[in-house]
Amino acid sequence: MNLEKLTVENSSVHGLGIFSKSSFTEGEVITFIKGEVINADECVRRENEENNVYIFYKNDDEYIDVSNNQLLKYLNHACEYNCDIDEDENGNLVLFAAADILPGEELTIDYGYDEIYEYCSCTVCENKVEEKS
Repeated sequence: MNLEKLTVENSSVHGLGIFSKSSFTEGEVITFIKGEVINADECVRRENEENNVYIFYKNDDEYIDVSNNQLLKYLNHACEYNCDIDEDENGNLVLFAAADILPGEELTIDYGYDEIYEYCSCTVCENKVEEKS
C-alpha cells in the first residue's frame, strides 16, 4: 500500500530515513506495518540480546519486528513527527499521516519511550538543550 510513494534516503535525523515521493493528507493511511509477529518475551530477548530496535508494539502480547523490512526499519523518531501508528478495524498496524506531508519530506514518528528523549537530536530537543545551557 503506497510503497511506490516512499523511498529510503539519507536522513538529517539519523542515518537513513523514509521519505515521501508524493503528498499525503492528514489521516491518510500510508502503509501497513508488516514484519514478524512475536510475543513480549521474544521482544525483550531481541531488544536485550540482539540490540534490536526495530520492533513495534501491537497489543498486550504481540509485537511486530520489522528488522527485515527494507523500508520500515528506517522510520526515524522526531518530537515534531508527521506520522503515527494505530490499529485499523481489522487489527492491522498502520502508519498514517498525522499531518499533511509534501513530496520530499521525511516520515517520522514519536517513538514514545522516555529514553529516546535523552538521545534525540531533533530541532525541538536541541533547542531544549540550548535553553538549559
